[in-house]
This record gives sequence, C-alpha cells and structure tokens, in this order.
Amino acid sequence: MQVVLQRVTRAAVHVDGEVVGAIGVGLLALVGVGHRSTKEDAVWLAAKTKVLRVFRDQHGHMNRSVAEVGGSVLAISQFTLYADARKGRRPSFAGAASPERAETLYNAYCAALAVPTATGVFGAHMQIEMVADGPVTIILCRESG
Repeated sequence: MQVVLQRVTRAAVHVDGEVVGAIGVGLLALVGVGHRSTKEDAVWLAAKTKVLRVFRDQHGHMNRSVAEVGGSVLAISQFTLYADARKGRRPSFAGAASPERAETLYNAYCAALAVPTATGVFGAHMQIEMVADGPVTIILCRESG
C-alpha cells in the first residue's frame, strides 16, 4: 500500500462539478492499494499519517503532526500509484488491487486516521484542487507479504 501526502493550506475534491470533500489546513492523501496490501498496512499507514511531524512549530521547524495542529486529511483513492511505466509508452496497472479489495482497504485507512477526514468518491472521475504548503510531499509505503 502506498500513500502520497501533500501538506496543504486547503484542498477540495469535485465530482461532476460538485464539491464532495474539502479541508482547510492538513494533508491531501493519495492512497494506492496493491495486490499484497493488507488491513494491517492500511492501519499502520493511517497511524503514520496522523503522527508524521510535517507541520511547523513556533520555531519554524517541522515538529508538529496533523493531529497536533488540529488539521484534517482529504483522502483520495489513487490506483495509478501502482502504475508500472518501465516498458513501452502505456503504463500497466497490473500491480493495483481489484476495485473491491482496494475500496475495502482504502476505507480501512480512512477509518483508522482518527482525525477529521474528508474523502472523494471511490472509483469516480475526480478533480482535485489544493494549495500546497511548502511544498511538503512525503511518500509512505508498506507492503505485507
């Protein structure tokens, strides 16, 4: 399982022209699920997301977590994180989990975050807008098996 975190001052996700999820200060989390991903991976990644110290303290150092700053997470399912573009010009998505499995583990990640969380619509075509803060971008990976 992979999560790309982007520190934001605000972010929103639109489906069919309507905002379906939005946050202020926090993290935009793009969540990818692979064949070997497990619920334990989802829970571990959510816990890491919650406590990762990527927000500035009073001295300007990255010493505060999203929970400590009272921030939120906008979690978006992103199967394209498992794209393999090593051969040819068209990426292969064979490493991504089936939609049913991916949705279950994506939901497990969201449920385990334990901070205010907004989401997109699983499987929908979405437009994401965000104001990156920093920018600070962190890639988290964990695969069981």
